[in-house]
Amino acid sequence: MPQVIDWSIPGSDGRTILGNTHMPDGGHEKAIGVILICHGFKGYKDYGFFPHMAQAAASAGLIAHRFNFSHSGMTNNTDTFEHPDLFEQDTWRKQSNDLKAVIAAVESGELQGQHKPLTIFGHSRGGLTTLLTAGDQGASKQLAAVITAASPSAASRLDPDQIEMLKRLGRLPSPSSRTGQTLHVGRIWQDEIDEDPTWHDPCQAIAAINCPVLLIHGTDDTTVPISEAHELHQAKPDAKLEIIPGAGHTFNAPNPLPLNQSPPPETQQMIAAACGFAVDCCKSKT
Repeated sequence: MPQVIDWSIPGSDGRTILGNTHMPDGGHEKAIGVILICHGFKGYKDYGFFPHMAQAAASAGLIAHRFNFSHSGMTNNTDTFEHPDLFEQDTWRKQSNDLKAVIAAVESGELQGQHKPLTIFGHSRGGLTTLLTAGDQGASKQLAAVITAASPSAASRLDPDQIEMLKRLGRLPSPSSRTGQTLHVGRIWQDEIDEDPTWHDPCQAIAAINCPVLLIHGTDDTTVPISEAHELHQAKPDAKLEIIPGAGHTFNAPNPLPLNQSPPPETQQMIAAACGFAVDCCKSKT
């Protein structure tokens, strides 16, 4: 069983990024590379398949870091959003800055993986954050691959009436079926998109990425339609597109998914595709 190390570093606005590192056999010296695992909207580092994916990546020889974005509202207490006020203040740039902070911590040696090829993986909204970050020039010289799973192709999914209401009221309710809490999306989220729509365009961001890209999507995703994966692929035709038949938005993984419980076949297929791509790209960069 790979060793798991807990950590925390400063993130956006001085808020804390909490993480876990799964170390491969042989430690840093024997590691093929590093993979960062980014969660999505209302997600967190312990959600569903993320621990399984980190374990699988470590077993394949990668140093795997999974973490909570600083404004996710989540802590190590997975029963509730302990900081709904932070959730309301979240934005794409805050998430991107958090991801850059994790990358910088790896590059400096504060987190395991210094001088190793780096892969960024993001699920759902985390996938879009991954694209926006990797599309920035100079995101990381270590970057070997970018992988998204069920990523949307647009930064805002609100219709004009919802946007008008958000700006008028200052926030919109976004209930969590998992915890029963009524969370809120703050106006700052939409205002940031309106101020710089070009930076927030994932199709432009993915076109600017100069390392290998893998897009994974399920045919039965009702949250982010598979058409959005094709839009991203059209923006970067040399990206690899992996379609998983019968997979929904979480690739059919329940939450929670204990490590002693076998993931569904669709989840296993997604994890195998992501880890295999990461390993191949890291090997080719060394």
